[in-house]
Amino acid sequence: MIIFDRVTVQYDDEAEPVLRDVELTVEEGELCLVVGHTGTGKSTLLGTVNGLVPHFTGGTLHGRVVVDGRDTATHPPRELADVVGVVGQDPLDGFVTDTVEEELAYAMEQLAVPAAVMRKRVEETLDLLGLADLRRRALHELSGGQQQRVAIGSVLTAHPRVLVLDEPTSALDPTAAEEVLAAVTRLVHDLGVTVLLAEHRLERVVQYADRVVHLPGDGRVLSGPPAETFRTASVAPPVVELGRAAGWSPLPLSVRDARRAAAPLRARLAAHEPVPARPALSAGLPTLLTATSVTVTYGGIPAVREVDLSLRGGEVTALMGRNGCGKSSLLWALQGSGTRTRGSVRVTAYGDAGTTPAADPGTATAGQARRLVGLVPQTPADLLYLESVAQELREADTESARYGTSVDARTLLDRLAPGIPDDIHPRDLSEGQRLALVLAIQLSAAPGVLLLDEPTRGLDYRAKDRLIEAVDALAAQGRAVVVSTHDVEFAARAADRVVVMAEGDIVADGPTADVITASPVFAPQTAKILAPHRYLTVSQVEAALRATAGAGEPVS
Repeated sequence: MIIFDRVTVQYDDEAEPVLRDVELTVEEGELCLVVGHTGTGKSTLLGTVNGLVPHFTGGTLHGRVVVDGRDTATHPPRELADVVGVVGQDPLDGFVTDTVEEELAYAMEQLAVPAAVMRKRVEETLDLLGLADLRRRALHELSGGQQQRVAIGSVLTAHPRVLVLDEPTSALDPTAAEEVLAAVTRLVHDLGVTVLLAEHRLERVVQYADRVVHLPGDGRVLSGPPAETFRTASVAPPVVELGRAAGWSPLPLSVRDARRAAAPLRARLAAHEPVPARPALSAGLPTLLTATSVTVTYGGIPAVREVDLSLRGGEVTALMGRNGCGKSSLLWALQGSGTRTRGSVRVTAYGDAGTTPAADPGTATAGQARRLVGLVPQTPADLLYLESVAQELREADTESARYGTSVDARTLLDRLAPGIPDDIHPRDLSEGQRLALVLAIQLSAAPGVLLLDEPTRGLDYRAKDRLIEAVDALAAQGRAVVVSTHDVEFAARAADRVVVMAEGDIVADGPTADVITASPVFAPQTAKILAPHRYLTVSQVEAALRATAGAGEPVS
């Protein structure tokens, strides 16, 4: 179905090719998982399939990419639209209509699909992706996860032979992600659709893959069966990392397979309490934010219901829950810029010794609000509007100085993501670099409370490690940090406390290990595999294995 024949892609501003001499054949009805760290060429590889590379991106493509008999060098994207459907990382970038139903029909209208067929396909897709209740909703009113499902549905209605999905589950909660991946799998097995899927959250998708394409970062493309490829791949999900640590062969790709292999490991770990995934918090941490009976409504419909919440300095809190449960609405209400129908929010200034009364960021001046609570939205680029990184940093310093703070934004950025040039345009940064830039801009105002809305979206495992280091450093400075996330693996490693929302209410609030192991939906892979033992991360297991090896038992 897809043939790469000695494909090399060279961009004009790059010294080395992004892809070099790629030889690859993807068969019809195959689900092919594309993996690699950020910047290794995954998006370029996917872009060659529908002709975006090089017709839209520029650069030079050597060799041939043939899709269903059509050479992409001589067929621009519009001539491949009936064969290849593409869903990008940001669904908003691809929307062209106003409502869910119109967006699902748009691609079929361009392909002149008969009206009766269009209606039937729209209904099928609404049911397939759980969008029936949203059919007449405006796209801008949807949560990020709902928008992602609409973007996938708008491609599926055209019934393409090839689906190219660039991080399709990045904005989805675990349950919604499973639903989408189950739908994609049905397309592969029932209709023979060929799928190329790039995803950083490998724990969600690896079990569905027929083949893995690994980009190590030197221009090469390595391909093979998942268990074989992941044994040496530079990136791997926790289930594979655990298999490597335990010495299992073949490597398991699903929790079911891992549990079958893990009985001896569970027995070995039974006598060992896991080392805490997070260091113990100091007693007497100060409360920096107190929210009382916070309610948010839109058009009379409650999004947040009578929420009470306290945030302590030095504590990292993960805010979790399904898409549309009110997480983002709560964060914006706490920050002060968002709607707050009822309730109060009181914030103590960072570093204040108790001499200044707590203030409400919703009624404070702009400068005071920035010093009280900082918020990084789901799409950090929304806060970037200048032409270079240097201009953004200078503007942040100017605003901070105007309001009495003197933290240098460039210094903050170099701590978070060293090596970002001053002259680069913010839109040309990677997802992780843009997040670091916006985080530095917000921190330049020295807020005591920092709210991060889905910060792991688009980040690979290495970038998440750096984000955890940054969050730990902020907490060590005495700040209260809240991370809204669907990434249970990240929450297990980064959070001291987990708050779970549902239908606008807080339904669970407690230490991370207690909350995320109490529900199979929110449990990380390691916890599912080793239950009933309370291991959350692979690093905890590795520490226990080293301890038992020191007691005379082999490591694996």
